[in-house]
Amino acid sequence: MQPMKYLSHYSDQTRAQVSLLIEQNKLAGVLRQRYPAAHGIRTDRALYDYIQDLKTEFLRNAEPINKVAFDSKIHVIQHALGLHTAISRVQGSKLKAKHEIRVASMFKDVPLEFLRMISVHELAHVKEKQHDKAFYKLCTYMEPNYHQYEFDLRLYLTELELSGKCLW
Repeated sequence: MQPMKYLSHYSDQTRAQVSLLIEQNKLAGVLRQRYPAAHGIRTDRALYDYIQDLKTEFLRNAEPINKVAFDSKIHVIQHALGLHTAISRVQGSKLKAKHEIRVASMFKDVPLEFLRMISVHELAHVKEKQHDKAFYKLCTYMEPNYHQYEFDLRLYLTELELSGKCLW
């Protein structure tokens, strides 16, 4: 079985099934069949609007998001596909936090479901800082298929690493 770093936490049975798809050169086809097209969100402004719509729908009482952008400096290395940062500044006698969300540029050319998964993930960090049970409960509240999309994204990252070709 080939080493699959993006799937290392999954069961041996799951990794064996993925390995079989890879050996038969079917992994890319399965992903394309499941997700036929990439989304049309290409600019930072469009991404900001998309994430703001998600925030308005699910996290109305959360602190505002000040900046959202695609970031070409974020790489899959160190397991980062997106970043949420909060920069605190003192204004008078109050402490103000500015929240920023950065999404890896690779998400410009993927299906909307993958972009939604990473957007939901980073938005959840506004409320829940740690990757704990409450965090994943919030993610699945905002996107009921969160775990499936995360798994499929991991499959895509595996295919991308093996072939070096974008599917969409």
